[in-house]
Amino acid sequence: MSEAQPERPLRRGWTTGACASGAARAAFEALLTGVFPDPVPVALPKGLRPEFALATYGLVQAPDADFANAGIVKDAGDDPDVTHGALVVATVRFAPKGAGLSFRAGEGVGLVTRPGLPLPPGEPAINPAPRAMIRANLEEVAGRLAVGVDLNVEISIPGGAKIAERTANGRLGIVGGLSILGTTGVVVPYSCSAWIHSIHSGVDVARASGCTHIGAATGETSEAAIRALYRLPDHALIEMGDFAGGFLKRLRAHPVARVTIAGGPAKITKLAEGMLDLHSKRGAVDLEALAARASEAGGSPSLTHAIVAANSGLHAFELAEAAGFDLPALVADAAWRTAARVIAGAPCELEIVVVGRDGRVLGSSGFRRA
Repeated sequence: MSEAQPERPLRRGWTTGACASGAARAAFEALLTGVFPDPVPVALPKGLRPEFALATYGLVQAPDADFANAGIVKDAGDDPDVTHGALVVATVRFAPKGAGLSFRAGEGVGLVTRPGLPLPPGEPAINPAPRAMIRANLEEVAGRLAVGVDLNVEISIPGGAKIAERTANGRLGIVGGLSILGTTGVVVPYSCSAWIHSIHSGVDVARASGCTHIGAATGETSEAAIRALYRLPDHALIEMGDFAGGFLKRLRAHPVARVTIAGGPAKITKLAEGMLDLHSKRGAVDLEALAARASEAGGSPSLTHAIVAANSGLHAFELAEAAGFDLPALVADAAWRTAARVIAGAPCELEIVVVGRDGRVLGSSGFRRA
């Protein structure tokens, strides 16, 4: 075979969101029954149900002040994750009946202070997907024991503020610690060779199956957008991740009649800037270049100044949308030119699609021959 096979599959791990869900579930069950489940089962998206051992736990029962806490040590598998080995603790307290579920940031978990992130300023940096995972696990326990989910859940990571210094949180306006992250609960190890091998295999399988239109996405939300647009079968969808260059170079040598590439605003902006590795470690969105691009296309001086001062690439797109300026279409067109240069000469019609965090298609280059 022309492609080297990985010597062994890389071991997957668990996100901080998955650990927080398990810790909250264990603490809630102990608060209701007096007994901590150990190991604690955790319901994750896509039907996964791992079991996590508890590293710490405690129960305080006092008039009007009951609470329980549990902690799980994060195992990131073979991924070089800065939070590998961190202790993720959930403290669960009863809230008044009808109050519902609320979240707090404890030690080592940051607070959002700037716009342009999935959560508004003032909120604990516990992302929407982990919040949904925590809720789902608490609701399972509540359903089994016939109680409501009127609770306050505080997530802590002791030492998290120090760990956060090795992340981009400070630049993004997340202060005081780490973010609780993860859409699926699973950490997929970052491996260039393994992932690019998977991309090549995906293109080959699609071609062998007779697919004339394939879609490549940077993540699950973008893949879902392609699926909704074109109803492509699973084998026509490629998990490109950050490796736009790996995908495009394979496509140049092994073309398909129609190709859709979809990604979020920041990653497609990087492609527009000529980057073929879209990982955040390879560089951030160049806001000055983005502002210059908008200015050349007729954007107002006030908009271009606002883009330069934006908190993030996503924030820049929000500012443009508020100003009525179609930045997604502009960036999609520039990204198309980058991709078209890589596959120049291949008999492909190429389309670039910009997808928002909520799955909406924000802009498209349309199909054009490369």
